[in-house]
Amino acid sequence: MGVKADRIRKSSENNGLAGEAYVTVRERILKGELAIGQVISRRKVAAELGMSFLPVSEALLRLEHEGLLESRPRAGTRVRVPTRPDVQGHYVVREALESQAAMLFCAQATRDERNELMKLAVRVDALSVQSEGNRFIYLGLHEKLHRRIAECARCTALSDAIGRTSALASTWLCATKAPTPGNPPSHHENLMKILTGEDPSAAAEAMRQHIRSSMANAMRRLEPYFQLQKVHPQTYSRTPKKRLAMDRLLEQNGTAAVNGSVSV
Repeated sequence: MGVKADRIRKSSENNGLAGEAYVTVRERILKGELAIGQVISRRKVAAELGMSFLPVSEALLRLEHEGLLESRPRAGTRVRVPTRPDVQGHYVVREALESQAAMLFCAQATRDERNELMKLAVRVDALSVQSEGNRFIYLGLHEKLHRRIAECARCTALSDAIGRTSALASTWLCATKAPTPGNPPSHHENLMKILTGEDPSAAAEAMRQHIRSSMANAMRRLEPYFQLQKVHPQTYSRTPKKRLAMDRLLEQNGTAAVNGSVSV
């Protein structure tokens, strides 16, 4: 009985530590501290967090399942380098999910919820054009806006599905300093004006166009990474020499880690 209780206790501790490691690594990816293509050492993360190898491995497997990381035998684990089909397929799914959420939100959201999300959209737009704005705060608020639209649609399964896709899109859209032509400074506010109206079909179409614009934006920003996949499909930048080669390729295409304004 004592052995069983000890196993249960250790399992609970590992689950808690795995959750902590998951949040930490995910946050580093979204902040740009771990760039697309960068190798992640399980042992280094475990040492930094003061954990054993097991909970960190569980956390990285969860992030891999969510599409933020990728692993290959004898190569290691890195922040996933997306391909064109990855991005296109992702946005096809998002368009279907979020257009449905927009339609249901328009039909069912309360007045207080509509006011809440309108204010949130204004905040998101304001942060998106601040050249020295905090990227992580922006990402958090942007994810919250799309998540709350789904939550107020009164469909838990839909809300959960949208929540699982948000981090991946944020990583892609904020991967570079490339400009984002075509999005007016108030595009989230304009979207919410339609969603808070009385026409569910118009709300669905507005969200559909919003997601398609985001996809076009992501494709422009990620073009250097698509090229990187062609040139170095098996390269995991574990050594400084390989990391330098990858950095040079990205610099030639005007790509760098984001520290400035973002717009999704």
